[in-house]
Amino acid sequence: METVYDFTLPKGYIDANGDIHRNGRMRLATAGDEISATRDPRVLSNPSYLTIVILSRVVTELEGVQAITPTTIEKLFTADLAFLQDMYQRINDIEPPAITAVCPDCGKTFEVPLNFTIGE
Repeated sequence: METVYDFTLPKGYIDANGDIHRNGRMRLATAGDEISATRDPRVLSNPSYLTIVILSRVVTELEGVQAITPTTIEKLFTADLAFLQDMYQRINDIEPPAITAVCPDCGKTFEVPLNFTIGE
């Protein structure tokens, strides 16, 4: 079973030096991730912050970024945040991530594994 997934952010995280970081990895969430995030003081005072805390736990790598913190996730462009939220939902679903595709020539439908890396 795959538990860690590679991704490429659509826009990329821009660090304090102006460098752009797009490639990263996200692991499957555990029950502990979700439970401890709900106890975070920032979430208790602002429930919409839950997404930020959970993503900071499950995004394990972002090329060239030493540590992924809630502040890192806060600084993402909204397109990148939406991308990670969608990825989180898809990989933590019961079924492995896949999409239904239709052959343009014969019209046959089939399942294709979902790849979160842009350009591959």
